Amino acid sequence: MKKSINIRAYEKDGIVTVKSMTRHPMESGLRKNKKTGKKYAAHFIQEVIVQSANKTVMQAYWGGAISRNPYFSFRFKGQSGNDLIFSWTDNTGRSASETIRIQ
Repeated sequence: MKKSINIRAYEKDGIVTVKSMTRHPMESGLRKNKKTGKKYAAHFIQEVIVQSANKTVMQAYWGGAISRNPYFSFRFKGQSGNDLIFSWTDNTGRSASETIRIQ
């Protein structure tokens, strides 16, 4: 099974840049099946949390308006060598997490 989160993090001059891509259908619940006319069930990431050095460095609340397989990038003050934990939870209760070392 493929990982649901691909993530990279690197530090330059005390600033860590994080780039991630998450495999997820991100269905809003508003789209209809053309053949049946029924709406697809909502299935989207609700919360993203990123931690480093035992601190939450980013927390986001998403909804159905985010595209499928979302790409996400941000920066924070940090150090290379620390672990970075990227995790998400969706509206069905499914979750995933990935830990990497900041380069």
